[in-house]
Amino acid sequence: MKKLVLALSVSILALYSCQNTENSVQSDSPATAQAQSRDALGQEGVVDDQSSPDIVKLAVANDDLTTLVTAVKAAGLTTSLSNAGPFTVFAPLNSAFDKLPAGTVDNLLKKENLGQLEDILGHHTYVGVIRENQFSDGQNLGMVDGKNITIKMVDGKPTVNGTINIVATVPASNGIIHVVDGVILPE
Repeated sequence: MKKLVLALSVSILALYSCQNTENSVQSDSPATAQAQSRDALGQEGVVDDQSSPDIVKLAVANDDLTTLVTAVKAAGLTTSLSNAGPFTVFAPLNSAFDKLPAGTVDNLLKKENLGQLEDILGHHTYVGVIRENQFSDGQNLGMVDGKNITIKMVDGKPTVNGTINIVATVPASNGIIHVVDGVILPE
């Protein structure tokens, strides 16, 4: 009798175990598909409606930064700027790109000029977070492209190289965005 109860118990446990395995495989399937999809897209493909948005998500959501977003995508930098950072990005408005000579943006978006585009975008990105109240007159910042920009105080407000104004500052989950009214070109 003890052998029958033991055999029956083992059979029930085995059957229960198989059912749980099937259920877990079925319930993991959508998660597995989502993980595979996320891996194919990179960090910027992570869906997270709970946390504060990162720099790329904030830029994508702003209609005044569409030219910058197009440039970041063309240069293949969406994953880099979606990562943990922290980054300080000086994000030119669409109107800032419009101030460049006609055809400049279209030319930079060409495949053969993507290296130059990466350099320009790197000249707008600092590794670390610098809030507006942390800027000081004459402060030099080493940008991702290896060159410096200089913060100059004009009428008590920080400017980039004395001519480009910060028109808005937006914190992001992986840094901070300073929206600027000019494109910062490396020398």
